[in-house]
Amino acid sequence: MTVASGRPVPPNTDLIGDRHAMRLPAWFEGRTRPTELQRHAAELRGETPDALVALAEDPDVPFARRHAAGNLCGLVGDPRIRPDDPPMVDVPGARARIGLEADRLPEVLAQWRHTGLQEDFLRKECPAHDVDLAAFRLMRYPVTNHEYRVFLEDTRARWLPTSWHFGCYPDHLGNHPVWTVPAQAADAYAEWLAHRTGRAFRLPSEAEWEYAATGGQRREFPWGDAFAPDRANTSEAGPLSATPIGSYPAGRSPFGVLDLAGNVEEYVADDYRPYPGGELVADDLLPYAGGMHSANEVLRAQSTYRIVRGGSFTRRGDVARCRRRHGLYDRGFYAVGFRLAESS
Repeated sequence: MTVASGRPVPPNTDLIGDRHAMRLPAWFEGRTRPTELQRHAAELRGETPDALVALAEDPDVPFARRHAAGNLCGLVGDPRIRPDDPPMVDVPGARARIGLEADRLPEVLAQWRHTGLQEDFLRKECPAHDVDLAAFRLMRYPVTNHEYRVFLEDTRARWLPTSWHFGCYPDHLGNHPVWTVPAQAADAYAEWLAHRTGRAFRLPSEAEWEYAATGGQRREFPWGDAFAPDRANTSEAGPLSATPIGSYPAGRSPFGVLDLAGNVEEYVADDYRPYPGGELVADDLLPYAGGMHSANEVLRAQSTYRIVRGGSFTRRGDVARCRRRHGLYDRGFYAVGFRLAESS
């Protein structure tokens, strides 16, 4: 939002409730039927962890059954969670096209205007440009609560996720992605795991993340160009809570990476800067400096913010677009986690 002077004005977040900001009704809105989940859980109680994973990641299985299988797997021990050897996907080197063509901005804005999307939010994606990327590896899933707990116990770090009520570990959510932690915690986790394993773990760059999501095919979402609410845990049709990793298998990227759209947003290694040839956009994610007269002065006066990608269970599908450049805002419904890359 701006005023006539052109200066950015932060939203009055004290007057906007979380549900209103998420474009949800004020009344209770149940997304899942407890009896249906209970029935699936009862039927799956005798299955092995590997069988539960197979069900949870089968796109032909209805969501309620996938959800029950994933949650049961988290309780009995999810074989996908290997803190010192996380499942990784190979991503080949390429000259990748990143960002949005400026002439497509009106089209994308019109498609998502109903979500509250503003032109400023999209202009950060422009212009499209080429980036040379070396081959790398990317975690198949985001870092989970279980993995993050191992980090906290080993380091005695004090970055407790705000999603852990009172800072207490949620035993029943071990295979859910961790959220929300600061960017420094994600950096520290990568450094810790690299030191612990002797491997070159780090956060992915923005360009690496986007390339891994699109497969180099210039698609809007990891699965294609059309938004599909059953392929990502976003607020359109999701349960309005984080889900076990891999619960939306039809949304996997061309390289086989899961949860790149929805569930939790993900930090990358880069702070916000304009793309080459682009303009600096001082939207409400950039710390506001009263009395500044230009976006450049604001950026010089205030620290920038870490870019997050991918959308979350609290956000609409526009934020889950592969090109969307977002950031952590100081509100409880900004669900931000991370996953690691590894240099080849």
